[in-house]
Amino acid sequence: MLVSGVLFDLDGVLVDTESLITELWADIFEGHGLALTPAEITRLTAGQRFEGVLHALEEQRGWKAPEDFLPMLDDRFNAAFGHVPLIEGAVETLEALSAAGIPFALASNSQRNRLFMKLDGAGLTHWFGPHAYDPSCTGGRGKPAPDLYLHAAAQLGVPAAECVVVEDSLPGAQAGIRAGASVYGLLAGSHHLPDDEANLLDLGVKRVVHSHADLRSALGLPG
Repeated sequence: MLVSGVLFDLDGVLVDTESLITELWADIFEGHGLALTPAEITRLTAGQRFEGVLHALEEQRGWKAPEDFLPMLDDRFNAAFGHVPLIEGAVETLEALSAAGIPFALASNSQRNRLFMKLDGAGLTHWFGPHAYDPSCTGGRGKPAPDLYLHAAAQLGVPAAECVVVEDSLPGAQAGIRAGASVYGLLAGSHHLPDDEANLLDLGVKRVVHSHADLRSALGLPG
């Protein structure tokens, strides 16, 4: 296929934050009387906005968050991202895309200030310039709605149908598919579950890779 642009998710694709996030959620849930296994937490929270997590908890477990819960989440999560580990090979992928003249952008469900905390903490901010997008750019509509990826493609000036979306979560992959992009699942982070690959393929991703080296090969990039 013609690849006119590449649209990246952030957590679990460029930065290895999901295990840290799972541990943070576990501590928060335990403090509110919710006993969830790490696998349950990953399934509940991966790729989701805070509001989506709370909606799922209410729907699946009948648990309604207290009034001060969202501000507390903001404080706890903001404090966690002073240093953010990179996924191995992420910078090399960005370097290869830049050298090939293929534009790329970031589309994340993270709240805007937290998105840039993560990028700063990982040393990635300069790679994206103005092309780092969050739900505030789309009227609050985050993944799994397609809006973020449609917006990112439009800002790059390329059709979404000519873009590859790189995702690791089902909500994110669903957003990319709904946007009409080709979606590649990248399972290179430390948090993935045994059924993640099958679930992504069942959803309709084009292929699943397990490292940035494999992703570069799939994109026809050197190295």
